[in-house]
Amino acid sequence: MAKVTKSIRVNVPVQTAYNQWTQFESFPKFMEGVEQVQQLDDKRLRWRAKVGGKDVEWEAEIMEQIPDQRIAWRNTSGATNAGVVDFHRVGEAECEISLTIETEPHGIVETVGDALGFLERRVESDVQRFKEYIEGRRTETGAFRGEIHGGEVRR
Repeated sequence: MAKVTKSIRVNVPVQTAYNQWTQFESFPKFMEGVEQVQQLDDKRLRWRAKVGGKDVEWEAEIMEQIPDQRIAWRNTSGATNAGVVDFHRVGEAECEISLTIETEPHGIVETVGDALGFLERRVESDVQRFKEYIEGRRTETGAFRGEIHGGEVRR
């Protein structure tokens, strides 16, 4: 498994950053290669992306979601991947976001890409684009404030 963690300080309140991150269908605006994210229900997502020049689709399940603190997910179909994004309040109008992605490279293109650091650069670029996106807006496009623990939704 390839594992990459990148952190960035964002000049918006932690609640604003967290709320925007829960708007999964906006991910194509700042995540490289992501073409569509469809929210199927409170905890299931269908992804469509271009990886190594190939069109790929998978479903993911949110395993943990704690408002203003953490969102963790894992795939339920397609190539093995999982991740977690943590939110830390730094000040009234500043927070730190830490994104960790784990994925299992498949095939020679993804294996070579991983060895060359493509995933690391992509994750770093994605958090930078999220920073620019949310700081440019100054407000979230929506929010999900429910909690998910062990895959169980609590409102």
